[in-house]
Amino acid sequence: MESAGLSSTDQKLIRESWQKVSGSPLEHGIVLFTRLFDLEPELLPLFQYNCKKFSTPEECLSSPEFLEHIRKVMLVIDAAVTHLENLHRLEEYLANLGKKHQAVGVKVESFSTVGESLLYMLEKCHGPAFNLNVREAWTKLYGAVVKAMSCGWDVLRKVE
Repeated sequence: MESAGLSSTDQKLIRESWQKVSGSPLEHGIVLFTRLFDLEPELLPLFQYNCKKFSTPEECLSSPEFLEHIRKVMLVIDAAVTHLENLHRLEEYLANLGKKHQAVGVKVESFSTVGESLLYMLEKCHGPAFNLNVREAWTKLYGAVVKAMSCGWDVLRKVE
C-alpha cells in the first residue's frame, strides 16, 4: 500500500480537490451519505444510536450522533489524503476500522457504493473541474483504503 500506485500527478490532483472539501467537511459528508442512502437504503438500519432506529435517511442525517459519524468518516479521508506518499502508515488503523464495520453488519460489497457516493460528492463539489484524471486518482486512493479496511474482515475470517 506504499502509495497505492498513485503518481505524483494523482497525488497533486487529490490534494488540490480535497482542499475545497476539507473547508466544510460536514456539509460535504452529508452530501456523501445522502447519496449513499439513495443508492443503498438498506444501510440505514445499520446506523443506530442508543437503540434508536431511524425511519428515514433525513432523520438519520440530522441526528447529532450520525453527524459525529460523518465527521469521523471525513477525518479518515483527510488522513488518507495527508498520507498519500506513505499510506502504509494507515494500514493497521484501516484494518481495525474494517473489523469495526464488519462487527456492526457492514458488508465489504457496500464499500463500492460508498466509493460511488464519494465520487458523487466530489463531483458535486467541483463540477466540471472534477474531470476524468481527478476521478481516476480518487478511485485509486479509495481502492487502496478499501483494500486495507477489508483486511479487517480477512483477519476475522481466519480466526473463526
